[in-house]
Amino acid sequence: MSSDFEKYRSPDAPVPEQTWTWNMYGAGVENIGRNGKPELTPVPEPNDDQLLVRVDAVGMCFSDVKLIKQGSAHPKLYNRDLLNDPTRLGHEATLTVLKVGANLSEEFYPGQRLALQPDIYDELGRSTAYGYTIPGGLIQYHLIGAEVLSAGLDQQTAYVIPVEGDLGYAAAALTEPWACVEAAYTQRRRLTPEKGGIMWFVGRAGDTSTYQFSTGLDAPDTIVLTDVPESMRQLVVEESNNRDLTVVVRNGVGIADYARLSAELTEGAGFDDIVVLNPHSAELVGAAAKLIARRGTFNMVGQVALDGLPQIDVGRMHYDYTAYLGNPGPDIAASYGAARNRCDLRPGGTAVFVGAGGPMGQMHVQRAIELPDGPARIIATDINTMRLTALEQSFSPLAQDNNKELYTFNPNTASQSLYDFVYQFTGGQMADDVIVSVPVGAVMAEAATLMSEDGMLVFFAGVPKKTFAPLNMSLVYLHNAQFTGTSGSTLADQELVINKASEHKLSPNRSVAAVGGIEAAAEGVRAMMEGRYAGKVVIFPQLSGLPLMGLSELKVKYPTIGAALAPGDVWTNEAERRLIELFWQAT
Repeated sequence: MSSDFEKYRSPDAPVPEQTWTWNMYGAGVENIGRNGKPELTPVPEPNDDQLLVRVDAVGMCFSDVKLIKQGSAHPKLYNRDLLNDPTRLGHEATLTVLKVGANLSEEFYPGQRLALQPDIYDELGRSTAYGYTIPGGLIQYHLIGAEVLSAGLDQQTAYVIPVEGDLGYAAAALTEPWACVEAAYTQRRRLTPEKGGIMWFVGRAGDTSTYQFSTGLDAPDTIVLTDVPESMRQLVVEESNNRDLTVVVRNGVGIADYARLSAELTEGAGFDDIVVLNPHSAELVGAAAKLIARRGTFNMVGQVALDGLPQIDVGRMHYDYTAYLGNPGPDIAASYGAARNRCDLRPGGTAVFVGAGGPMGQMHVQRAIELPDGPARIIATDINTMRLTALEQSFSPLAQDNNKELYTFNPNTASQSLYDFVYQFTGGQMADDVIVSVPVGAVMAEAATLMSEDGMLVFFAGVPKKTFAPLNMSLVYLHNAQFTGTSGSTLADQELVINKASEHKLSPNRSVAAVGGIEAAAEGVRAMMEGRYAGKVVIFPQLSGLPLMGLSELKVKYPTIGAALAPGDVWTNEAERRLIELFWQAT
């Protein structure tokens, strides 16, 4: 006789007539569900171009807080009237196909498991993310169709990934946030001049330096020259003699006029590529940097440090992937390319993770520990003692197993500053890599001071655009320092995480901190917002009667499940199987 878990996994798993759902009718947690409870709605039948899917697990994500606070005003809802056209939270979801429309039978089949990539774009390039524009996973059963399976500019992209092997439900759901972590260490910046773009050269009056541009000057269709030395002017003249190139000369343009210049020549979109020659003024660099186009490059070439720290938009580093490049010269082109501009952690180095105690920060720490050619020394810092203690208990054994050194630091309880700790720890060299998971401009600025001269600073947490922080940009062209930021993930990122997890090179289960059934979804949202747990809250929509519990509480109340946890109260597939056996009620 088959077990309940085998019945659950079966392609013939029962489908009820009704489904519990947590619709969102407006801003605030109080508008999730009706009177704090889920609603019972009919389970729909798929048409020929739809799948009926069962939602197996959903991770709670802090990025939902903006949606919860803003409601209909959230940019991805496009002024939608949630009261009459509600959405649902839950973009970190894993699904099982139960019914397949006739036109999809060659691609999908009953019982097939799927991970969903929520960063979905329509044929117009507009973001229609699952869990935002498209109602998400806080429901037991729902339909997915062309909005997910035939999306993108080509209307042929399926934003789902088959899940094979023994990957658990919680682990599969958490491949989405893990994909965001993985994406932070892949190259998102454009590192070569834009083909057909607008390139602006900003020089210094009286500069007689000789420059070269060995490759890439043939990319832009328009070149703007401001106070450049004669050697640069001649390079551009030669280029214009060889092809159709628009050359605009605007000498004597002051900092106060930069914005007007951009408005005139780029219609406010910004310059695709900006090259600052022999920079000395932090104010100039800060002002010019405001005019980089989305995914634009800002190339500094010089041998003298700036006279201060320019104010740089850290929000745009995260959301617009603005790239800051440089070299001492004389070849301007030497700044470009992936070979010079790294994006992953330095092998054998020292990495500092700021905000390491939160769910996403812990994922970054875990990745660094498990990375075969990753850093040798890892400093995890957080101001939350509970979270930092949980991190140390969970990851110290993992660090030992991977021959890595793990240190934790709480600046609120320590007798010295974080800067002094890192300085002493590294013998004054500072950290090779600093990863920031705290969305606060002042914290980001402080984190930048922890970086070595040739280090890398990663802004993982997002702050609003026009959030400025003083950054030592001289390090970029004098020592090849890297300033990067990433937002979200792609199908390729999530596929990579699924493959790593399937090959047991990565354990998303380590991120699970609390679990709950369908009735506990709203409480799970509140717990996520309050930072009640160090790791991820995972809701199992198919389970009923399971209140929200941390794993330490779960193992006390349900010893048979607790016995299946790994050392350090780490979630396992066996614990998940026992949870489903206990709380799933077959129709």
